[in-house]
Amino acid sequence: MTTRGTDGMVQRIAVIPGDGIGVEVVAAARRVLAAVAERHHLALAYDEYDWSCQRYLAEGAMMPPDGLARLRSADAILLGAVGWPGVPDHVSLWGLLIPIRRTFRQYVNLRPIRVFPGVPSPVRDARPGEVDLVVVRENVEGEYSEIGGRFGRGFPEEQAVQESVFTRVGVSRIVDYAFALARTRRSYVTSATKSNGIVHTMPFWDEVVAERAAGYPDVRWDAEHIDALAAKLVLQPERFDVIVGSNLFGDILSDLAAAVAGSIGIAPSANLDPTRTFPSMFEPVHGSAPDIAGRGIANPFGAIWSAAMMLDHLGHPAAAADVMAALESALRDPATRTPDLGGTAGTREATEAVIDRL
Repeated sequence: MTTRGTDGMVQRIAVIPGDGIGVEVVAAARRVLAAVAERHHLALAYDEYDWSCQRYLAEGAMMPPDGLARLRSADAILLGAVGWPGVPDHVSLWGLLIPIRRTFRQYVNLRPIRVFPGVPSPVRDARPGEVDLVVVRENVEGEYSEIGGRFGRGFPEEQAVQESVFTRVGVSRIVDYAFALARTRRSYVTSATKSNGIVHTMPFWDEVVAERAAGYPDVRWDAEHIDALAAKLVLQPERFDVIVGSNLFGDILSDLAAAVAGSIGIAPSANLDPTRTFPSMFEPVHGSAPDIAGRGIANPFGAIWSAAMMLDHLGHPAAAADVMAALESALRDPATRTPDLGGTAGTREATEAVIDRL
């Protein structure tokens, strides 16, 4: 399917709905993209791939051997969710999501968090207009390395070893990205660390952060141990602007921050190759939610926000801003919010509310 714009340039988007509610929310995001593309005369073309746990169960692989090659020519990738009962999570993630991130050098995982008007936060003092932060997560190394193994399987002395890998290049580039981003916001960076307990990688992280920070004298920064930082995200969420962390720390903090904002169903993410050598990938933070799949109540806002981030990345900031304005307006009304947000709307009604506002 292609939506043609007046300028004639077609941007191709690879679509991977994936599993569970991923199929439903990607369909919702596609409807919103079609509406905003018509409004802004954008030329968007879609190539959809049925790569999923269902494919794994049928064919023994999450995607075909040439899957990454097929994605290489895309301008962006839109992903729904991955995971399904009967397929171990490490199989589904390492068979699809992580190879895409690493092959295409999507070393920035960007996760914005906001408390929207009308969306109740479980945190008493988390107010709209005050809680607005971004978690910048290192996305291709750190704790999620492939180095390690299992030894002595089945015996009492069985061992599991997992090595973390932190490189100067990897830490430097994610920290540089975070500081550059902070310059466009409130000029404040918080570095997530645990150098009092993790004796090698985290002191190295701290040293590189301090070195890179020296190049941004206009940006205020500090470092917080991950346990204290988790507590402060709940107690003082309005304090934070840009939080930069390793693969594991960024993953955990962004889910925690999304819960502070009211629901992980809202939270978007972008897996970015800032050099634009490879396509970047956009996906909601939530999982495939098998327990509600097919019931028509999945929250589409995380996928729609992810689609807005994709539009901005593709060079359409005005279209992205329109989507975000429509999304924020829809979130104000309980009648157009899904049940996880205290509303009464289903996926279809919530999506149509955004489209109506476009």
